[in-house]
Amino acid sequence: MKKITARTWLTLILVGLVGQLAWTIENMYFNVYLYNTISTDPNYISSMVGWSAAAATLTTLLMGALSDRLGKRKAFICVGYILWGISTAAFGFITVENAARLFPAAAVQAAAVMVVILDCVMTFFGSTANDAAFNAYITDTVDQSNRGKAESVLAILPLIAMLLVFGLFDGMTQRGEWRKFFAVFGAMVSAVGLVSVFLVKEPALQPGKDSCFKNLVYGLRPSVVRMNQALYLSFAAFCIFSIAVQVFFPYLIIYIQNYLKIDGYAIVLGVVLVVASIVSVVSGRWLDKLGAMRCVLPAAGVMLAGLVAMYFARGMAAVIVAGCVMMSGYMLVTAVLSGSIRDYTPKGKVGHFQGIRMIFGVLLPMVIGPAIGAAVIKGSDSTYIELGVEKTVPTPVIFLAAAVVLLLILPPVLALKKEEKRTETAGEQV
Repeated sequence: MKKITARTWLTLILVGLVGQLAWTIENMYFNVYLYNTISTDPNYISSMVGWSAAAATLTTLLMGALSDRLGKRKAFICVGYILWGISTAAFGFITVENAARLFPAAAVQAAAVMVVILDCVMTFFGSTANDAAFNAYITDTVDQSNRGKAESVLAILPLIAMLLVFGLFDGMTQRGEWRKFFAVFGAMVSAVGLVSVFLVKEPALQPGKDSCFKNLVYGLRPSVVRMNQALYLSFAAFCIFSIAVQVFFPYLIIYIQNYLKIDGYAIVLGVVLVVASIVSVVSGRWLDKLGAMRCVLPAAGVMLAGLVAMYFARGMAAVIVAGCVMMSGYMLVTAVLSGSIRDYTPKGKVGHFQGIRMIFGVLLPMVIGPAIGAAVIKGSDSTYIELGVEKTVPTPVIFLAAAVVLLLILPPVLALKKEEKRTETAGEQV
């Protein structure tokens, strides 16, 4: 059993939390910024999420393979975080007014395209630092005996990040102080990149002997898939789960604000995130004891119940209760499947497999999920008029659509259980 040192815990929490702050801004507030200041067309949001996911996946494949080839993680983390912060701060300068100076005949469309392009640039730096290098660093540093404990803490970092953003900084967005909002978080991310120079301890890795191209295509080979069936079944389950999340998640704040008409959405999300975080931390020890495969379906069942409850919830209290159930299940499924993927990742290919993880965990979900959500929203034909402009509003049907997608997790999980049992039986016979 390899004990997690205090320095490692500090690295995991600080670098992980600030990275999640940046992803919270990218995943939730870029959507709100685009919706509130540029265009309410959900297709723009869907396109932005999809292109960003493609950039994240390609970046992680390339930079993960390169970090394996060099046997280095630290430089990618430090430099990546610094540039990630700078590109995040730059978002405040994209406005319809600024776009009109360059493209007066199509200012709105130009501004939307600029947001998409800068999102891809920011995602390149963020995925290099966080998805490729930092995630590989976690797998290099934390062994299986402590993985459930570490994953349960890592799983709550996105929720803590959202809680901090909603509780301390959301007022800036409501007052329209977007440039200041993006600048604060950009500075924070870049500062952690500088701190990481002194904090992050380089794992003891041997530089890879294969070329970057061989590393890049390694995980896409059919023979590799056959040799690592449990890993790819874990990827498949995580992919379906993530698609279900992306059906509703990009539109969540917009839904609470504009459909439910709840002005205090920061309070709603704050309570939900605190409760879900507590559930995740408390469950970490049990996840290690019971094992991932005994927990994944019950956890998915909790999330499913929460999604159905969100469809019916209308008032603030009802939304808080339903949200607590939904996000608690979400956190448990995330911790279980993330730990399973780390357990089955082959040693020596850890950096590269972060790219394969991104295909299943980011690219496919963030292309398919938001597109399903956008189709459901447009199909519901729910709109309102503001200042003479018709605006499209997300409806509760997005939660039912997410629940239907989540049900599809059953086949890969059952196949994974069967594969795990077959591997254990083969090991006992040997």
